Amino acid sequence: MHTMWKGSLSFGLVNVPVRMYAATESKDVKFRYLHKACHTPIEYQRRCPRCDRPVAWDEVVRGVEYRPNEFVVLEEEELEALRQPRSHTIDIVGFVRLAEVDPVYFDKTYYLAPDPAGAKAYRLLQAALEQTGRIAVARTVLRSAETLCCVRVFGRVLVVETLFWPDEVRPVEQLPAAGLDAPVADAELRMAVTLIEQLSGPFQPEQYADERRQRIQELVETKIQRADVAQVRPQVADNIIDLMKALEESIRRTAKASASERKSAAAPEPAPEPVPAGAAPPLAGASSEPAAAPPRRSRATRTRPRSS
Repeated sequence: MHTMWKGSLSFGLVNVPVRMYAATESKDVKFRYLHKACHTPIEYQRRCPRCDRPVAWDEVVRGVEYRPNEFVVLEEEELEALRQPRSHTIDIVGFVRLAEVDPVYFDKTYYLAPDPAGAKAYRLLQAALEQTGRIAVARTVLRSAETLCCVRVFGRVLVVETLFWPDEVRPVEQLPAAGLDAPVADAELRMAVTLIEQLSGPFQPEQYADERRQRIQELVETKIQRADVAQVRPQVADNIIDLMKALEESIRRTAKASASERKSAAAPEPAPEPVPAGAAPPLAGASSEPAAAPPRRSRATRTRPRSS
């Protein structure tokens, strides 16, 4: 089992070092939603319907809806300031009889296993709870949330039952009252009691099974044996395809540029133009292009002779 929590069980001046493990697990069949056309698993995306685009986690904040479509936005810094530090103790605040705590208050069950150094204190608390017929009411902090719980004996070990807070249990007064005060005849009551006594016996949970889950598992195994299964090929990401295309295009362009450079280097240089007879050879470094004509002066800049 995976250790979920490590700390100590504290009552009075006694601290019992313990480790916490989950006592239950769900074995229900887990379904995946597939696209009917190709049997590909469906993906869900965080999307803002107003902006009409996907939203990354760094753009998400938390809010409490106190009226329809009206929210109080809480920043992570504000929530962090309210978060309680994780507790390393289960503080026992009192003892009550198990029959006084209605099962409606029970939420989740965890095993408590002793550390080797605290085995004697662990056994002492277990024996004391068994002899007195009591359970311990305690407080602790699990996952940064204050938790009400009770510690009791289950078999040969101690277990922690997390409890709902009183305001989390809905009052029975909210139920419709029709039929709650209907009269009961004595003869009918005696027959009901007789039937209950005939069906009474010790609780043996191994006699019960989840028949729906068994039927689903049998159906799945039958389909596997008949090869009636759907296989989905893993989809190649688009960015990998684009990368391959970019590399191929880069290689093609590089090869084309190299070929052009080699062709230019192999081509002979053009021969110089012949110099006419009697003309002076061009000076070294002089351009072979004809010299530009001197610019003509504008008429507006010509000066006329002054009259005498």
